[in-house]
Amino acid sequence: MSVVARTPERTTLVAAAAINPPSERDIQALYSAAPAVRGLDPVDAVQGFIATYFLILFMLIPTVVPLTMAIYSVIGEKSMRTLEPLLATPVGVGDLLFAKSLASTVPSVIVTWTAYAFYLTSVVLLGSRAAVNAVTAPRWVLAILVMVPLLTLLSVNLGILISTRVNDVRVAQQIGGLVVVPVVAIGIAQVTGRVVLDNGAFLQMTTVLIVLDLAVFWLAKIAFQRENILVRWR
Repeated sequence: MSVVARTPERTTLVAAAAINPPSERDIQALYSAAPAVRGLDPVDAVQGFIATYFLILFMLIPTVVPLTMAIYSVIGEKSMRTLEPLLATPVGVGDLLFAKSLASTVPSVIVTWTAYAFYLTSVVLLGSRAAVNAVTAPRWVLAILVMVPLLTLLSVNLGILISTRVNDVRVAQQIGGLVVVPVVAIGIAQVTGRVVLDNGAFLQMTTVLIVLDLAVFWLAKIAFQRENILVRWR
């Protein structure tokens, strides 16, 4: 007869499962969200699940960080009277918005990638193999390398679009903060098991983000009318 050691972690997991046993649907949803933990030790599986759910936090960074920079690039320059000389140049509106978007996008993407590098290093050094497999899964790579720049561009272009319609930085930041709501909603739905963010879901979200980026940039280009901005903000 074999004897299985009962550590405090395993005892807690067993007690929790006895009080509120998960259904087969819940178990399959968890395995779909983190297939790397299937068949593993419960403690390792928990680490894998937790590591998987951290992905949504890395989706918040590119929506929050660049927004302030994008808003300030229009309203802030206007308040400091450095926007008028720029608008007086023969630079096209599309080129001007692209340059401003790039100036806010690159630092935010670098910050997110750096945070992911630190997180990955910590997981490799301190976490289980399941956690390492979770944070290096294809959907993580797709999200970090592709979705992060797309989310950053969306946040930046929305910030520029809002800046063309309001005259106060604080008001623009409050309105632009709504861009975080969909990301938070997806994170809550994932944690509660309402949605499963598998590879197909990330591919679909990537396609939607590409369309949204193009649409919002086009709207910002139309809304950014240099003559009206200069006259209205005098």
